Amino acid sequence: MKLKRDAMKKIVKQWFYDRFDVEKLSKLLGEQLRKPLPKHIGWFHTFGSMALFLFVSQVLTGMLLLLYYRPTVDEAFGSVKFIMTTANQGWLYRQVHAWGANLMIVVVFLHMLRTFVTGSFKKPRELTWVTGVTLFIFTLIFGFTGYLLPWNQLAYWATTVGTEVAGAVPWVGMFIKTMLRGGSMVGGETISRFFVCHVILLPWALAFIIFIHLFLVRYQGMSTLDPVGSEKDSKDAKETIPFFPDHVLKEGIVLFLLLGILVTLSVLAPFDLGEKADPLQTPYAIKPEWYFLPMYHVLKYFPKLAGIFVVSLAPLVLIIWPFIDRSRQRHPLKRPVSITFGALVVFSLLIFGLLGYFAETKQTILGKTYEFDIYGMPHPISAETTVQKGE
Repeated sequence: MKLKRDAMKKIVKQWFYDRFDVEKLSKLLGEQLRKPLPKHIGWFHTFGSMALFLFVSQVLTGMLLLLYYRPTVDEAFGSVKFIMTTANQGWLYRQVHAWGANLMIVVVFLHMLRTFVTGSFKKPRELTWVTGVTLFIFTLIFGFTGYLLPWNQLAYWATTVGTEVAGAVPWVGMFIKTMLRGGSMVGGETISRFFVCHVILLPWALAFIIFIHLFLVRYQGMSTLDPVGSEKDSKDAKETIPFFPDHVLKEGIVLFLLLGILVTLSVLAPFDLGEKADPLQTPYAIKPEWYFLPMYHVLKYFPKLAGIFVVSLAPLVLIIWPFIDRSRQRHPLKRPVSITFGALVVFSLLIFGLLGYFAETKQTILGKTYEFDIYGMPHPISAETTVQKGE
C-alpha cells in the first residue's frame, strides 16, 4: 500500500515538473516568505490581514445564504426568516455575515488610520494608499447594498432616505436616484439591482482591487518610519524581522481571536430581523446604518447642496491626501499638523455619530429624562410635560 502511494506521489510530482518550473516558483515563494520587514512592524500591522479574512468570510457565508435567499419583494423577507428559523445553522451564517460586514468596515478604517499615522502613504506608496481608500469606499457600498436585501422596515426606509440624498446631487442627482431605485420609488427593481451589485459586481471588483493592493504591498515592501528618500534597505537581522514565521504567527493569533469575536457577537448579540417592509407605514426617526450616520447628521447643519458638497469632500480628500501632505517625515511625532488634522477628523466622526445616534430619541440619564432634537441636542423633560403629552 505504501509503495503504491509513493509511486502515485512520484507520478503526480513528475507531472507538475514536466509542465511548470517548480524550482523557480518555490524560490519565488521562499523569497516572499523570508522577505524582511522593518523592525517596528507589530500587532497594529495585522489589520490588513484581518480585513482580508473578513472578506473571505463574507464571500463564504454569502454563498451559503444564497442557497435560500430570494431577491424579490414577495419572498426576500420570508426567505431570510426561513434562513434564521428553519435552515440548518442558517441563523449562525446570517449573523456571522451581518456582523462580518460591520467588523470589516471597522477593520478597514483602522487599517487606513494606522497607515495614516505611520505615514506609510508617502512616496513611493501613493497608489497603495489610493487602492486602500478605494477598498474602504467599496466596503461601505457593500454595506449599503446588502442592508436592503432582508427587505425589513428599517432597511427599506433607510434605503429610501439614502437614495433621496443621492437624488439631491446637482445636475445628475435625479439620474443617480432613478438608476439606484430602478424607478421613482424603492421597490422590486431596487432590490434586484442591489442584489446584482452586492452578489456579482462588487465582489469581483473588490477582489480585483485587493489583488492590486496586495501586489503593491508585497512589491514595494512595508514602509519604515524613516523620512521619504532615506528608508534603510538593511539586511541586518538586528534591524528587521522575518515575515515568516514572526509576523505570520502574529497574524495567525489575531485571526483566531477575530474568529472568536465574530462568532461570540453572532451568538450573544444577534441582529433582529424586524418587520417586513411596508411602504405605507413610515417608522419614526429613520436613520442610516452607523457607518453613514456621521455624514448623514452633518447634512442637517447645512443647506442641502452645501451639505452634499461638504460630505463629498471627505472621500476626495482621502484619495488625494498623499499629494497634499508632501512633507518627507513619516514619524507621527514629526508631523504635528497632519496628525492633529487626522485626530480632529476622527473626533468629528465620533461626535457627529453620537449626535446622530441620540437625535430624535428620549434618554434617561442620571435619573432625568431628556428629549433630543433633530440635531442631537438634549432638552430636559419634566414629569408634568410628560403627563400633558399623555405619555
